[in-house]
Amino acid sequence: MAEITDTRQKLKAAIAVLVLVDVAMAAVFFSPIVGSQRSRKEELDRLWKEQQRKTREVEPLRNIDQKIKAARQQIDDFYKTRLPAQNSAISEALGKLAAQTGVKIGEVKYKIKDPEPVGLRPIEIEADFSGDYLQLARFMNSVERDSLFFIIDSIQLGGEQAGVVRLQLKLETYLRASA
Repeated sequence: MAEITDTRQKLKAAIAVLVLVDVAMAAVFFSPIVGSQRSRKEELDRLWKEQQRKTREVEPLRNIDQKIKAARQQIDDFYKTRLPAQNSAISEALGKLAAQTGVKIGEVKYKIKDPEPVGLRPIEIEADFSGDYLQLARFMNSVERDSLFFIIDSIQLGGEQAGVVRLQLKLETYLRASA
């Protein structure tokens, strides 16, 4: 008889625990913490959209190490092909372009600035050229398209006699660090 009473006590305790678990589960299921099925679906959709947005944001960063290597190679190629290593290459290029377009070179002044941290030395060029308008236009076009990298800062045109036009250019270019 003691065994049956002991078993009943254990069974009552187990049923009480199960009833408490059921009540707790019902409270959680119907509470605003969990929310309705519709609110859970809306939350899931919001989180999905946020994940997609963040994935798009980090997409450019994929394979960044390879992109950096490629960019460094492109910069090195640009420096080798478009920037001179010697001052004489600049005057040679301007002289060649002037000869090709029929423009006469007047005074040319070079101002070499302090080197920049990236290993380039800026050079400002002030030059006077003369010729007819069409020749000067072709000259400026050829300066912009030349393999040597020139930045045209300013242009001043002045008329002279017999259709000859004077052109004053302020240009900028760079020398490589090895210069």
